[in-house]
Amino acid sequence: MKKFIFTLSLFLFLGAFINAYSQHIDTTLKYGWTPSGIVGVNFNQISFENWSQGGQSSFSLSGLANFGLHYRNPQWFFSNRLKLAYGRAKSSNRYFTTDNELYLENLLIKNIGWKVNPYFSNELRTGMANGFDYSVSPELQVSAFFDPGYLTQAIGFIYEEKVFSTRLGVGLQETFTNKFNQYSDDPDTKDKIEKFKLNTGIESVTEVNYEFLKNMIYSGRLRLFSRFNSLDVWDVNWDNIVTAKINDYFNVNFQLNVIYQKDQTLKTQVKEALQIGFSYVLF
Repeated sequence: MKKFIFTLSLFLFLGAFINAYSQHIDTTLKYGWTPSGIVGVNFNQISFENWSQGGQSSFSLSGLANFGLHYRNPQWFFSNRLKLAYGRAKSSNRYFTTDNELYLENLLIKNIGWKVNPYFSNELRTGMANGFDYSVSPELQVSAFFDPGYLTQAIGFIYEEKVFSTRLGVGLQETFTNKFNQYSDDPDTKDKIEKFKLNTGIESVTEVNYEFLKNMIYSGRLRLFSRFNSLDVWDVNWDNIVTAKINDYFNVNFQLNVIYQKDQTLKTQVKEALQIGFSYVLF
């Protein structure tokens, strides 16, 4: 089943590159400032009472907010995006954090009339609240707000079509910690603990957003980062969301997030979620 889900996500992700050439480039983009804002709530629930076949009642609720402020003129495009996500679940009288993300991106693109255009980007990633390892008992706190916090600046070239964009550049990645120094500490320096880490390397970001069936939208984002001193090791963050719209307010969401980051764990991290959700466009 898991292989099927990975294959389907990869098919949808690569399908955007084919789909891009079957659509015309959108030439009606507005000049000036354009704000955007969407808030949503996702939930799922299962309950058992006197159920002889076994099972555990569970309930989860998560909130999501996406805000944007974009500026465009014939020479420049300046994009600002903020994503906030937080969720909790209850199962067998235990509470778990299921979503915990704060993401901010600033992207500046100069239109020089080529197939690719130069860009500069700045990215902030951290958790909104405390994070815990629930595989041990009692649960162990492993992160907090901006602990760790990741900042990445990159400069390079970007290629854009209507439904996808891909960019490649040279980047600086800073890792900040306070209490949870395992994300920033250099294991080779036994006499001190580093709370700050700086890496230089190559960053690639590919984003996809298109309607592959009526009222069904796929959104994907693949970020890769490799340090110059270890180009054989890549950090991977692949986020996939398939949304089936029921009406203007309700939808069904399937999410698949795949992360590999060696300084966090040597194992590939995978998160799947199937939820019904409510969303509202603020502006």
